[in-house]
Amino acid sequence: MRSEFLYAIIQATMTQYQYITVLTPQEEGGYTATVPALQGCISEGDTREEALANIRDAIEGYLCAAQKHDLYPFAGIQKLEEVEVVSGVLQHA
Repeated sequence: MRSEFLYAIIQATMTQYQYITVLTPQEEGGYTATVPALQGCISEGDTREEALANIRDAIEGYLCAAQKHDLYPFAGIQKLEEVEVVSGVLQHA
C-alpha cells in the first residue's frame, strides 16, 4: 500500500514535455540526435531507435540539471517550419 502512495506522489509532481528532436544520419553509420530548444542537448545511436532512446535520457538529464541549478529551459510550444533554399554558386562581378 505504501509504494502505491509514493508512486501517486511522484506521478503528481512530474510534468510531461515534448521536444522536437532532429535525427541526422552520419556518414560512418548511426545517427546524431539533437534538441534545438535545449542548447547543447545531443546524443547518438547506431540505429534511429537507439538514438531516440539515448536522446530521451539526455533530455531527462538536461532537465534534472536545469532544475537543480534553478534554470528554466524552454518548454513552450514548438513548430516545424519548412524553409526552401536555392543552392548554387554565387559569382561576383
